[in-house]
Amino acid sequence: MALELRHLRYLLAVAEHHSFTRAAEELHISQPTLSQQIKQLERTVGVRLLDRGGRAVRLTDAGEAYAHHARRALRDLAAAERAVHDVGDLSRGHLRLALTPTFTAYLLGPLLAALHEAHPGITVEVREMAQDRMESALLADGTDLGIAFAGPHPPGIAATALFTETLGLVASSALPVPEGPVPAAGLADRPLALLNGDFATRRHVDAYCAAQGVRPRVAVEADSVQALTELVRRTGLATVLPDAVAREQPGLTRVPLLPPPPPRTVVLLRRDTAYQSAAARAFTALAREATAARGAAERGD
Repeated sequence: MALELRHLRYLLAVAEHHSFTRAAEELHISQPTLSQQIKQLERTVGVRLLDRGGRAVRLTDAGEAYAHHARRALRDLAAAERAVHDVGDLSRGHLRLALTPTFTAYLLGPLLAALHEAHPGITVEVREMAQDRMESALLADGTDLGIAFAGPHPPGIAATALFTETLGLVASSALPVPEGPVPAAGLADRPLALLNGDFATRRHVDAYCAAQGVRPRVAVEADSVQALTELVRRTGLATVLPDAVAREQPGLTRVPLLPPPPPRTVVLLRRDTAYQSAAARAFTALAREATAARGAAERGD
């Protein structure tokens, strides 16, 4: 029997779900058909790939080795298909972009507006996700580029620095604001609305407070930046967010903290061995240019 791509996809589906039934449902084929196709694959390679003896179906040792190469083959094939359809003149193209959620509030809009203005034929698929998920998606060819923070990255991930992000206290511009910086100790007295612990920004704020020996007075935790900014805009609560959020979002005012929270380097991530489409290369160049110009404007250069 000639090996076909569907056999690889069928094997990986069963391995992911540990079940022929659930895999068949996902693949929209009958369970007997799926079982027959897997048996054909096992006869072709000459080894047993799945252990069907337990309550859950699992890969055998040989199956683990085979599945590793099957995933890579399918990933490389998908990259090859994108390369064939890639258009160097950027009259069309597609970009898969991932980013951590805080960037949606101030960075995503300007970057995509600039990309659309320069290359209106490029379509973009945007996904918000935590940085560890983003890095896994890049390694698995689930996304082309990611916007996140510098730090230890898994092997195979390349990072290009874009700009330095600073954080401060953010409050409603409709309310009186302190003159001058607010001491870090003031976070223990002022009711705050903060992102929840799933966000890298919240973990950064918690680390800052711990370093200052301050226990922040958290009145509300939110699971989105938009919910947080709306809450701060309409109440007397304050928050701690990137300074750029206060500049970009109406009705918000930034108040510096003393000492200031440590800055973070924002980076553009990619898989270092991945095929880079013309759309990905164009976005990378545009992001570096736009963020460099933004930094110069903020410094008053």
